[in-house]
Amino acid sequence: MAAPMFLVSGTDLVVETCKGGVIGAFPSLNQRTPEGFEQWLIEIGRRLVDESCAPFAAMLGVHRTNPRLQPDLALAITYQVPIVITTLGITRELTDAVHSYGGLVFHDATTIKHAIKALDANVDGIIAVTQGAGGHAGKYNPFAFLGELRPLVGEKTLILAGAISNGQAIVGAIAAGADMVSLGTRFIVAEESMAPLAQKEMIIASTVDDIIFTDEISGMGASFLKQTIAKFRRPESGPIKFNVAEEISPRVWRDYWSAGQGVGTISKIVPARKICEQLADEYLDGLKRAASCGGASSVGRLAAE
Repeated sequence: MAAPMFLVSGTDLVVETCKGGVIGAFPSLNQRTPEGFEQWLIEIGRRLVDESCAPFAAMLGVHRTNPRLQPDLALAITYQVPIVITTLGITRELTDAVHSYGGLVFHDATTIKHAIKALDANVDGIIAVTQGAGGHAGKYNPFAFLGELRPLVGEKTLILAGAISNGQAIVGAIAAGADMVSLGTRFIVAEESMAPLAQKEMIIASTVDDIIFTDEISGMGASFLKQTIAKFRRPESGPIKFNVAEEISPRVWRDYWSAGQGVGTISKIVPARKICEQLADEYLDGLKRAASCGGASSVGRLAAE
């Protein structure tokens, strides 16, 4: 899945990733109004008519400070968004509403507590947001988090997010217990991404040493490119309190560019569908590499297929 990224994921990126066989996702708040969100849903639906395309997803911020939740949820139901990604909260009413038309709900979780709450609300899958993810991220090692979540999630979908930027890492995530992965930073540099050219070029020029995790920018722990926050100072009023209403303003994410720890493997700006093809090739390479280690007959059979 191409992760939903604030001020980055737009209709072109969503459509092109879906046509490349990868779930394209975007936050509803990338459109400044519910009316704009509705226009994007109409456009994406019009452009994704080929049954060979992957489904798309829209992310909703389920938080008491988000004034857009109810109107955006109503639009997701009206246009039957195939996958709704929830973050910052979850309710059984929301999952029931999406399930009523056959949609799926995947929930961002950074802790076991958050994951259990989402499973109790009958979500269809958990997105394990781990250490190294771009934007708002968790603090857990991905292998440790997957190990604890897999028995809890059971037959539902478990998606790993965090520092995954190539197909070889996808193989590792699946081997560790994930069913899918969510990649963000790799798609920031897609030609169709809404990110400014300077941000794409900075990602290409950066390494893992350039990623800083801090809660001083938005009030919630997030990963940023240190080149963009070098002059940041905590306000004299004290720690920032997270507020979705403030997130509707692009100020924070416009001025302080986000990226995950996987930046070091990204080398050029290419079309989104080319990225999808490269991920598939890298994935096959990762399978062959795993099979060559010996003693993994099942992996070897999969690589042969």
